[in-house]
Amino acid sequence: MNKKELLKGNIAIARAALDCGCSCYFGYPITPQTEIGEYLSTEMQKRNLAYVCAESEIGAINMALGAASTGEKVMVSSSSCAVALMQETLSYAASDELPIVLVNVMRAGPGQGYIYPSQGDYNQATIGGGNGDYKTIVLSPANIQECADMTQKAFYLSQKYRIPTILLLDGLLGQMAEPVIIKENPYPEIDNSSWNLSGAKNRSSRKIHSLEPNPEKLYEHIKNLHNKHIQIENNEVDWEEYLCDDADYIITAFGSLGRIAKSACDYYRLNGHKFGVFRPKTLYPFPAKKLRTLSQQTKIIFDAEMNLGQMYKDVQNSISPNAKLHFIGKPAGEWIKKEEIIEKINKILQGQYATSI
Repeated sequence: MNKKELLKGNIAIARAALDCGCSCYFGYPITPQTEIGEYLSTEMQKRNLAYVCAESEIGAINMALGAASTGEKVMVSSSSCAVALMQETLSYAASDELPIVLVNVMRAGPGQGYIYPSQGDYNQATIGGGNGDYKTIVLSPANIQECADMTQKAFYLSQKYRIPTILLLDGLLGQMAEPVIIKENPYPEIDNSSWNLSGAKNRSSRKIHSLEPNPEKLYEHIKNLHNKHIQIENNEVDWEEYLCDDADYIITAFGSLGRIAKSACDYYRLNGHKFGVFRPKTLYPFPAKKLRTLSQQTKIIFDAEMNLGQMYKDVQNSISPNAKLHFIGKPAGEWIKKEEIIEKINKILQGQYATSI
């Protein structure tokens, strides 16, 4: 029987990855995600699984590319500035249709930044830094239980759609501990025997490649990728609503900041104001249709982020043209407190408009 354990977010991710069949891990130490690789360095050896502490982040993601081509369940973990080094290979993996799970425990930036929690990698994850027309699935947990559950989901979705899938969380979730249950993997196994490069004995040879010199074939390939993105958007979009049914005001937030947004919402509810919180669980695909429906009944939407407005664009593009939208943000790894959100909202309601805290 599954039981609750007090686990750090990083450890919960590592545990969940093993329990749903991760057979290959490649990484390079960087705060605040180092415990993922540290834990797996011991546990994977016990299970005779493939663990490599690579010579660099670029080495790690390219090793993952090769391992994923054999049909193995592959995970890489890193943080922010190091994930930036992996963007070229993520583009290759998307084009090659290889299922890699990438965990990004965000730290402050730009550049090297520092180790405090931040949400500055939203654009990096949802838009991507690689070349060409490609997307990745992006999941965003808000607590340690979701860190574990979404790790399992990331492996499933990456295998189901043959697409790199990113688990995006900030350094707070990587380092904090909460009671969590590592549940039995609820997702079915995906048969990859039709495409994996596991050896050509008793079958014809195969190849996986990104380079396609024939323009017509390349066009068809890109079109097929795009159709897959549409299928993912139709089937896998996910979100959380908190007291949104009758809300006059809605706070949008992703990841762990959604928890603080709920506290601010509770404060306003106690004081007679109908506030709600809308939290995307999938950052890509973004739950645009649902947010648009909610925005048609609201007076004002407040978008709160630990950056200078990266999800803001998706919120703005999703809501009704008649809905008012204001931004509440703070970059550089400084946590936004409930009191700061309330103070900013009060100023906006009083007609004092500012762009950030």
